[in-house]
Amino acid sequence: MTDLKQSERARPEPIKAVPVRHPGRWITIAVLIVLIAMFVHVLVTNDQFRWRFIFLEYAPGKRGVMFTEPVLEGLRGTILLTISSMAIGIVLGVVIAIMRLSDNPILRWIAFVYTWFFRAIPRLVLAVLFGNLNILWDRIGFGLPFDRQIGHLFGIDNLNTQFYSVKASDLLAGFVAGMLALGLSEGAYMAEIVRAGIQSIDPGQAEAATALGLSRGQVLRRVVLPQAMRVIVPPTGNEVIAMVKDTSLVAYVPVTFELFFQLNAIKARTFVVLPVLVAAVIWYLILCTVLMVAQFFVERHFGRGYGTTGQARQRLRDIGVEQGGRIPAEGGST
Repeated sequence: MTDLKQSERARPEPIKAVPVRHPGRWITIAVLIVLIAMFVHVLVTNDQFRWRFIFLEYAPGKRGVMFTEPVLEGLRGTILLTISSMAIGIVLGVVIAIMRLSDNPILRWIAFVYTWFFRAIPRLVLAVLFGNLNILWDRIGFGLPFDRQIGHLFGIDNLNTQFYSVKASDLLAGFVAGMLALGLSEGAYMAEIVRAGIQSIDPGQAEAATALGLSRGQVLRRVVLPQAMRVIVPPTGNEVIAMVKDTSLVAYVPVTFELFFQLNAIKARTFVVLPVLVAAVIWYLILCTVLMVAQFFVERHFGRGYGTTGQARQRLRDIGVEQGGRIPAEGGST
């Protein structure tokens, strides 16, 4: 009985925990709320934004500037230009990345020169350059190269082996010139992204797959690239979003089949500057928001099995194997 009383007497009192104060956070929140309120107030009360002009009617009997037929046509052109340029960039990026990692020094050198050149030149300069490349040739054809020089060697004048040709001003102009400029530039950036993704995979996995009899192409396609996608997808999503914004540069080629070009044309006709630019901002915000949401789900798909949850489940599986048991898959039962 005495021991019980002594133990009760020696028991420490409950700790009176005092939460840590963070006055700086509340001050920051208050300042941000004031700034947001000021911004919203400007949007609502300033008549220079002319929201009716943007959304409802920019001319008698015509819809708001955002929904006119030329702008919607330019929006479709921007989406098409983004898809086609990214397709060229991704395909070139994979090829150039594999060349950079090749054992052949000539392939490595060619890939390095490509990435060095197209990463160094601004895309606006490339777009204008490709828009004026038709100065170099009258026609662009497909056939035996240097056919006239070869003809002179054999005493044949005006040897022409081209089986198809097109006028250079028709090919290297407008949409095609802008697509090639953006696609070739994107290929250099995608090459570095893909190369980083491939190098992030443990070389032992490729060696083990090779030991099992897989060819180098099969190892790359079935073992390395599927795992590298976890590293490749996030920066690739950022590149797609950046490409949507960079399509506005081809307005200087010029490409009439493009969103920013059409909005600039409306600005030149109506002499209304700020609302047209706000309409452009809204459309680019919509496009990039959709892409960000898509990027989130794609990243989550390729990131399955990684991160905190994936590592924890892998550890549980390892423990189950060590103990001779079995850890159920997600949603399964023991």
